[in-house]
Amino acid sequence: MAYVSDKLNIVSALCKHFSLDPKAFSSDLDKDLKSLCTSILKSSKDGDAHVNDNELMKWIGFAEKFLAKSETPFKALSELNEELITKSVVLGNGLKPSAADVIVFSVIHSNVISLSSSDRAKLPHLLRWMDYIQNKEEFVKLFKTVLIEKTQFVPQALKTVKKVEDSNAKKSAPETKDASSSERVDLKEKKPADTKKKAEALDKKKLPEKEVDKKEEELSVSLLKIQIGLIRKAWKHPSADSLLVEEIDIGEAKCRQVVSGLAKYCTPDQLTNRQVVLITNVKPGKLRDVMSEGLVLCASNQDHTAVEPLIAPEGAKIGECVAFSGHDGKPEDVLNPKKKQLDKITPDAPPDVL
Repeated sequence: MAYVSDKLNIVSALCKHFSLDPKAFSSDLDKDLKSLCTSILKSSKDGDAHVNDNELMKWIGFAEKFLAKSETPFKALSELNEELITKSVVLGNGLKPSAADVIVFSVIHSNVISLSSSDRAKLPHLLRWMDYIQNKEEFVKLFKTVLIEKTQFVPQALKTVKKVEDSNAKKSAPETKDASSSERVDLKEKKPADTKKKAEALDKKKLPEKEVDKKEEELSVSLLKIQIGLIRKAWKHPSADSLLVEEIDIGEAKCRQVVSGLAKYCTPDQLTNRQVVLITNVKPGKLRDVMSEGLVLCASNQDHTAVEPLIAPEGAKIGECVAFSGHDGKPEDVLNPKKKQLDKITPDAPPDVL
C-alpha cells in the first residue's frame, strides 16, 4: 500500500495537471492508489474517457507495483528506461505529458533523485524523460528538481567550402608515373589532333561527377542559416485561424516577424518568451497578407496531430547559428525559391508548419 506522503505527491501533481483543487481529495487518502487516481480522473475534463483508458490503467498498475516494492526499484526503473528509448512521454503518440506521465513521475521521483551517479549513467532515457516532465509540468514547487548533467552546446564554426578551380590537377596525376625513354619519344611524336581528342574524352568523363557535386551542394543542409531566437511577442493571425504571428529576436537591430502554422498546437502565451530554432535565410514573403521573415523549426509525431517548436540547446544564445557535424558548407544569403532547396532538404515537413 502506498505511503501517505506518496499519495499526497500524486494528488498534488494530478490536481495541478488537471487544474483541480487538491483539498477536494484529502478525504480519499485512505483509499488504495487505483481508487484514489480514479477519483481524481473522474473529476477532470473528459473524466469518463480517462477512467476507461486501459493503457492509463496499466500505468497506474505499474505505479502500484512500484510502491509495493514487488521487485527491486532499480530493476523497475531500468525497464522504464527501456520503454522510453523511443518515446517522449509514457502514454500518448506525441509530446504532451499525460496523466500517466504525472502519476509515474510522482511515484518514482524520490527513488530517482537518490540514485548514485553510476546508476544514473545507466538510465539516460529515464532521466531525459524526468527532466522533460518536471519542466513541462512546472513541478518546481511540488518536487525537488532532478538535476541532469547535460552536454554544453558549442556551435560549430561555419567554414567556407573550398572549391577546386583547377580540374587539370587530377588529369595530370597519371603523367607523374615513371616512363621509359621510348614512351617519352612516343608522347612527343603524337599529333596535336590526337592529344586534343584525348583531352575532350577526359572532360566528358568528368562532367557527370561535376553534375553530382552540384546536386549535392544544392541539397546540403549547410545551405540553411539556422539561428537561435527568442519569441518576444505572439498573437493570432488576423485573417487565418490556423496561423500565429511571432516577433522573434535573433540579435538583429529589429525583431523578425514570422508567421507559423501553430495556432492549433500552441497558444500565443505558450510561445511568448520561449527560445526557438528558426531558419532565417528564406526569402521573405506574405502569408495571408502578413509578412513572414523566417521559419520556426518544429517536431511532430508521425501523423502530425502533435506539433511543438524545437527546444533550443541549453546554453545557446540569441542569434547563434546551429551547424551540423559533417556539413561544413556556407549558408546561402537567401535561399532561391526556384531551386526548391528547402523542399529538397526537408521533404517530409508538413505543408503548414516546418
